[in-house]
Amino acid sequence: MGITKKRKVADTKVDNKKSYSLVEASSLVKEVNCTKFDSSVDLHIRLGVDPKKADQSVRGTVTLPHGTGKTKKVLVLCTPDKEEEAKNAGADFVGLDEFIKQIEGGWTDVDVIVATPSVMPKIGKLGKILGPRNLMPNPKTGTVTNDVQAAVKDVKAGKVAFKVDKAGIVHASIGRVSFSSQKLSENSQELLNAIIKAKPSTAKGTYLKSVFMASTMSPAIQVDTKVLIH
Repeated sequence: MGITKKRKVADTKVDNKKSYSLVEASSLVKEVNCTKFDSSVDLHIRLGVDPKKADQSVRGTVTLPHGTGKTKKVLVLCTPDKEEEAKNAGADFVGLDEFIKQIEGGWTDVDVIVATPSVMPKIGKLGKILGPRNLMPNPKTGTVTNDVQAAVKDVKAGKVAFKVDKAGIVHASIGRVSFSSQKLSENSQELLNAIIKAKPSTAKGTYLKSVFMASTMSPAIQVDTKVLIH
C-alpha cells in the first residue's frame, strides 16, 4: 500500500503539462522517488530518426562525469595471451570457448562484453542472444579492440553505450536517486551532448523530439528540449 500512496503523492508533484529544465528535473526526480532502494535514474530520449534506415542508426558511447552508480560486470572474450591484461584491468570474467558455451546455454549475467578482433568470427553466432540484450561487442562502442585494458577501465569508470531502439528511443541510465541533483544534471547533459553529436546527417526535422527523466517505478518528468541544443 505504501508505494501506491507514495506514488499518488509523487504524481501530484509532477505537472504533466510542463517541461522542466534539466536542473529542475534532476531535483524533482529525487523528490518523487517511490522506492525504498537506491533506484536507477534513466533518460528516455525520443529522436526524429527512422531506425530502420541504416544511415539513421544512432549509437555511441559517453563517459559520464559521475559514473552511473552501478559497478558494471565485464566479460572479456579473448585469446590466452590477453587474459592476464584483462584480469589486471578489473574484468570480472575472462576467457573464450567456455563462455561462448555458457552464452549459447542462455547465460548473460554481465553488463558489457569486450572482445578482441581475432575472436569475433567465433562470437558472430551469438548475435541472436547478445543482439537483443545490447551485449554484442562492436568497434563503434569501443568493445571490439586489442586494447582490452583501456576498454575494461573505461567501462568501470562510467563509460556507457547508447543505441536508438526500433521505436526511435534511446534509454540510458544516468545515475542513482542517491546522487545529488547537480550530478544527475551534469551526467544527463553529457549524455545528451553525445547524442546530439551523433545526429545522422540524413535526419530531417526535429532531432530531439522529447526527453523524459524517471527513476524506477516513479512518474516520468518531461525535460524542456529547447534549452538542450548547444
